[in-house]
Amino acid sequence: MKTFKLKKLMGLLTVFTVVSLGIVSCSDDDSSASTSAPEINSIALSADENLEPLEVGYANNMYAIQGVGFSTLQKVYFNDTDTYFNPTLVTENTIFVTIDKDTPYADASNELKIVTKYGTAVYPFIVAPPAPELRSFQPVNAADGEVVTLLGNYFLDPVVTVGGVEAEIVSTSLTEVAIKLPAGSQHKYIEVETISGSDTWGTAVGTAIYDDAFYDPWTIEEWNNHEYITDPAKAYQGVTFIKKEISGWDNIQGNWAWDDQISQYTGIRFSVRSDDPGKLVLIFNGANWGDANFAFTTTSDWKEYRYTWEELGGMPEALQNISFQEFTGATHNYYFDNIGFTVD
Repeated sequence: MKTFKLKKLMGLLTVFTVVSLGIVSCSDDDSSASTSAPEINSIALSADENLEPLEVGYANNMYAIQGVGFSTLQKVYFNDTDTYFNPTLVTENTIFVTIDKDTPYADASNELKIVTKYGTAVYPFIVAPPAPELRSFQPVNAADGEVVTLLGNYFLDPVVTVGGVEAEIVSTSLTEVAIKLPAGSQHKYIEVETISGSDTWGTAVGTAIYDDAFYDPWTIEEWNNHEYITDPAKAYQGVTFIKKEISGWDNIQGNWAWDDQISQYTGIRFSVRSDDPGKLVLIFNGANWGDANFAFTTTSDWKEYRYTWEELGGMPEALQNISFQEFTGATHNYYFDNIGFTVD
């Protein structure tokens, strides 16, 4: 989950407090509006009760611009990016505005500019990137000391830890980071931290049955007539996921195998979506066919489902099979990804 170094949660409360005190915007014909060019004195995080001046801001956060001559505000620019503002959150002396998530932060002007009916004001201000977004990593079942690639966005000067232990960075770009797994990484979670915040991916190292490929002994037999789709923008984990058009009450069957080395896990997980609303039943070790107690709905958005061993009838002797039965009675395209074990 994402965490942010700067307080955000009080931002809206601050705004509501301002509005409740009767501080509202002034129209161009307001007699109290200044006819002088605007001046910017400071910028502060809106959630900061003391409105301490800042030199650096973060996208997706609301800020209070303080000064004079704002009543006839027409435009706000951060790094030359036209930024939306709510006119009801503008007074003669204060502008409340949220920095757009897509504001450039590399090779940028590092300036805030406001334009009013009577002039323009420019103020030096650095926009830092949004908090990092860790979307997945590959391969999930890498051994300690091996290299894995983290996929996501906003990886600017990242620090990566696995279970709290800092990992060696092999290479890095804004959207990918290659790291060498430190000792003790198995069944631990990966976190990426930058100046703007941190993010953790919810799949632990060494817990995959399928990430971009199946791990032995697991597969889906070819007679299922399924496909493997490689599309990083549409995958839940990694770059490749499974697709099958399943007719009503039919299924997609995993092969039968025997894995009794599962005592270190707490259950299983998988991610599913469909082109339109659907419903599936989880078939676990051959049980639950047609059982509505193990049915779950699907939409066009990926959703991860988790089942503990207790929910599946108790700690099994072994994992033998994972399959899915169509449960609407109609044909739907279903997609599957990130099948594996849970550890907490």
